[in-house]
Amino acid sequence: MAQQDKLNNKSVLDIIKFQLKNNIRQYTMFIALIGIMVIFSLLNGNFFTPRNLSTLMLQTAHIAILACGVVLVIVAGHIDLSIGAVVGLTGATCAILMRNFGGGPGGIALAVIITLAIGAIIGLWQGYWVAYRNVPAFIVTLAGMMFFNGLLLKITNGETVTVPNAFKVIGQDYIPTIFGGSNSVKDMIPHNTTIIMLIAIIAIYVIMELRKRKERETYEFEVLPSTLFVLKLLVVISMISFVFIILSLYRGVPYSTLLLMVVGGLYTFITTKTTFGRHVYAIGGNKEAAKLSGIDIKKRTLWIFISSGILGAIGGMLFTARLASATAAAGQGMELEVIAAAIIGGTSTLGGEGTIMGAIVGALVMATLNNGMLLMDVGTPERLIVKGFVLLLAVWIDISTRKKNA
Repeated sequence: MAQQDKLNNKSVLDIIKFQLKNNIRQYTMFIALIGIMVIFSLLNGNFFTPRNLSTLMLQTAHIAILACGVVLVIVAGHIDLSIGAVVGLTGATCAILMRNFGGGPGGIALAVIITLAIGAIIGLWQGYWVAYRNVPAFIVTLAGMMFFNGLLLKITNGETVTVPNAFKVIGQDYIPTIFGGSNSVKDMIPHNTTIIMLIAIIAIYVIMELRKRKERETYEFEVLPSTLFVLKLLVVISMISFVFIILSLYRGVPYSTLLLMVVGGLYTFITTKTTFGRHVYAIGGNKEAAKLSGIDIKKRTLWIFISSGILGAIGGMLFTARLASATAAAGQGMELEVIAAAIIGGTSTLGGEGTIMGAIVGALVMATLNNGMLLMDVGTPERLIVKGFVLLLAVWIDISTRKKNA
């Protein structure tokens, strides 16, 4: 009754304004993504084709996975400039190990496990200097970038290292159909596994939203009126359905996108439902208050960098699999793409704010800009200028929003 009284005393417009004010960065990035896609589809008819959208997903996966780890780093008030070098080093390490162990399932599995361990050790090394030796993360990861690039040149000798065909699957191939058929493109027949995934994702989304709404009502927090809530569900479901149906008309969902969904889901759970996630946001919001409340800041910081290192290794292997080889130049400049994806997705440069879903959408924004401009034959200088402007705009929105809330 109390909740109903509150809703009766407030107009629908007031509630909408409240929602917009408290979620302006999230709404802005979604609107920007939709706007960019619409513009490119109008400028080039090939943009919204199943084949191009599938390519877009392949291009986004490794950046989005890396951004999931970088979000935690930035939220805690740090920065990771070494992520591109980690991608290059771990990708090359995995390729060399597979060449030495053989291209069979056993050799590939062993190489992947060792590479993940190396990623964790890299994160442990950098996290130790930041957490226990109080060296600024900017310096530690800048030094790491130079150190790991040097190691990459050393182990590859400047040569290209190819990977087995079985390993390329995670970066280039698509999940198979369940009820017969093949992954080949013919007659525009929907990929049945993709349709099943679509139904499952929609069901999970609706259940989570209903549960979240019920919890807010239980504690008498503000919720959207029923009509607007249903409208919100329909809009999101329509967007998800649109993407998956287009993918189903090509070859379905790539393995890399499936891996991204797993990583994204896991890190969303960690950041929203675990003590560790709450501690990370507390550290970024107010480090002194977090320390006084009993949070072990050093230990949490160490694990944040270990997490970034492991995801760096996963991103490195995925990137290497997509290119089918590892080179001495792999990963150079990628740290800028990853950090930009996190910030464009709503992660505050001042720490304390950011979401995993936002980082994934930010990676999609960057990949969409790149993909659309390539279709329009826009040169590299112009693409860099546009992406730089988008990053600047995202930071300006972040700072402006914080000032208004203050």
